[in-house]
Amino acid sequence: MYTLKRSVDGEFDAVVDETIEALGAEGFGVLCDIDIRATFAEKLDEEFRNYRILGACNPPLAHDALAEEIELGALLPCNVVVYERDDGGVTVSAVDPERLIGVTDNPALDDVAAEVRERFERVLDSLADDAVQSTEA
Repeated sequence: MYTLKRSVDGEFDAVVDETIEALGAEGFGVLCDIDIRATFAEKLDEEFRNYRILGACNPPLAHDALAEEIELGALLPCNVVVYERDDGGVTVSAVDPERLIGVTDNPALDDVAAEVRERFERVLDSLADDAVQSTEA
């Protein structure tokens, strides 16, 4: 699998906001926010489920990685996706940085990839934890 993902209870826009906030708590800024539903409606006149792609970047980690592998910028920022499932629930999915950076075959990037993965896991776990707490309240 090339992503890390969690099912999250909650309203779609609220989950997007919580995801951005959780990323911020782990040192990631969202450099771009692509609304696929709106784009498909505007460009293709097609309906699509709620689907947002958040381009997340942690500047210190990106700096370390780019200092080691200048072409790595082609793989940045790391995408985090929030989408509405067919059953009406919401899933948050992040690229697995170890798989992504693994395509470089540069072992000097392993520590950065592991650090990003740990941070993404904490982001996803916090969203899942928040959802469980909100459904029990």
